[in-house]
This record gives sequence, structure tokens and C-alpha cells, in this order.
Amino acid sequence: MSVPASFDPNSVGLKSNNIFGLPFTEEQAQLVLLPVPWEVTVSYRTGTAKGPEHIFNAAMQVDLYDPDVQGGWEKGFHMLPIDRNIRTKSDYLRQCAELIISHMVEGGDVADNAQLSQKLEEINNGGKMLHDWVHEMTSNLLKKGKKVGLIGGDHSTPLGFIKALGEVHGEFGILQVDAHADLRIAYEGFTYSHASIMYNVLQQVPQVNKLVQVGIRDYCDEELDMVNNSEGRVVTFFDRDIKARQYEGETWKVICEEVIAALPRKVYISFDIDGLDPKLCPNTGTPVPGGFEAEQVFYLFRLLHASGRELIGFDLNEVSSGHQSGDTIDAITGARVLYKLCNFLVG
Repeated sequence: MSVPASFDPNSVGLKSNNIFGLPFTEEQAQLVLLPVPWEVTVSYRTGTAKGPEHIFNAAMQVDLYDPDVQGGWEKGFHMLPIDRNIRTKSDYLRQCAELIISHMVEGGDVADNAQLSQKLEEINNGGKMLHDWVHEMTSNLLKKGKKVGLIGGDHSTPLGFIKALGEVHGEFGILQVDAHADLRIAYEGFTYSHASIMYNVLQQVPQVNKLVQVGIRDYCDEELDMVNNSEGRVVTFFDRDIKARQYEGETWKVICEEVIAALPRKVYISFDIDGLDPKLCPNTGTPVPGGFEAEQVFYLFRLLHASGRELIGFDLNEVSSGHQSGDTIDAITGARVLYKLCNFLVG
């Protein structure tokens, strides 16, 4: 990829270019980012549907030099336009979901309410529509030889992408950085719930032969049983256990090496921003005390890259500025996490 002679990587990022101020078209870029402004089933707080645009804006402040992958940006990163039809559909179905969730919280049974039952069916059909749309979009990019990353939206968004990767790559593993296990079965009745993404992956994408979860600190008995009964397909490094090992003298390097050893040769990274300490993402939908510093996760990625494993794709989800303008630490953190993921994917 030849960089335009007029482009100055040391100058201010121009929004007239693209993500990170880079001057690459979709055709020129080696890595294409698909924004998915969807948050229908979020359980607590909204705002993540605006994540892609807030990250895009904050990305203009990211310096391009990365000591881990020097010159990675020269291979070309390009973010596709945000699909406003997807956003509009999300906004409408979110209103339907809020009615259902409110009814359930008050002790009601959706099955006893014809109107809410109809809305639930509409939401689940919408989730299937999104799944198919993401699958088609990412499949087409992969067929063109592009590397692909997905920017949510809530964590339900990458299912179609993960399925598309399985069709191209065969068997691979997922490294999930998250506060939540996301192994619930149709949480709150929503088949494509953000809390059900990894359950759906395990059920629908047989090519995923290993799910390695890191930083998990909010989960239910059902999810723990699923981990324990997975016969090794799911390996979970709970935040509590990681912290205890460090308090007792083990280094983060040793723990990272154990995480990486559990992964196969091909790896997909699923990064829910709430895997980080909430001070770095205070407006995310369901923040949980604990979690990582950003540099801890970057160090894990660094060792993963050095191990020789092939990174085949990633998603970044749940970045939200709540009802604020977007000029918050959430978007700033998200932009820097995204840049690191992009560089490691092309590195």
C-alpha cells in the first residue's frame, strides 16, 4: 500500500479522510472496519449504538506511532459509513425491548401479554435480520481478501461475523475480554441478547473449538455450569482468580502465557470494553468494579502476537458515552483500543 505523498502522519487528523485521519479508501485499505450501531437488548443503560461514531471522532486524536507494530497504519485502515437504517431499526426495537424488560422487572410474564409477545417476536426477528446483514457484509469483505474488524454496538453484534470467519478459516479460537461471561440462553427472552452472544457462538459456529474468557467477574450459576461442563471448550480466567494470583506473587506475564497456551493457532478477539476498569469506560452499559488497565490487555495482545498465533479478526463493543456528547474517556479509550487491535491484525 502506497501512502499518498501529501499525507503527513505527524499532523492533525483530518475528518475529511477516514478513521484515525487516514487517507485510505475501502479499496486501498488492507483492513476494513464495519460499524454496527445496534443496542436493542442492552440490559441496563443505552448509548452503545452511538459507539462507532464517537470512536470515529475520538480516533482523530490518536497518534499513529505504535511501538508494538510500527508502520501498521501504512497498510491502510478504513471504516465503512454507518448504516442509518440499522440505527433506526435499533432505536425502534429498543423501545419495544424496554417495555418488555420493564414488564418483567415488575414481575409480569410476557407470555400472558399478547402485545408484548408480538413485540418480543419482532425483536427476535430483528436480531436475525442483523445477524444476516452482518454475515453478508463481512463475508463480502473477506471474499475480497480484506482483513475485517467490527465496531459495535452491543455485544450481540458480531455473531454473523464470527460465522463468516468460520466459513473462511475453519477451526479457530476466541479470546474474549469481558466483565461478563455472555453465556446466558436467550436472556430476558431475547434470542440474540448481548448477554447470549457466546452461548449463540458455541451453538451456531462449530468451527469455534475454544473460547478463552479473561476478566470475567459477573456471571450466574447457569453460566458457570456451562463453563464447567464444556469439556474444555470454554476456559475462563475469572477476574477474582487473576487478582488473587497476582496478590500472592505471580506475575501477569505468567498468567498471560497460560491464557495464550489455551488458545489454538488461529484466534479471534472479542473485546467488550467493560472488561476494563470502569474508570476507563464509566458510561458503558453494564459497568462492573474490577477489571484491567488498558496496558494490561495490550500486554496480553503483545504476547499473543509474539507467540506466532494468527489473529483473524476482532470486534470491539459496548463503548458508550451515555447521553453525553461523546467527548468522554469512554470514546477516547475505545479509539485507542481499536487502534491497537487494528495494528495487531495487520502486523
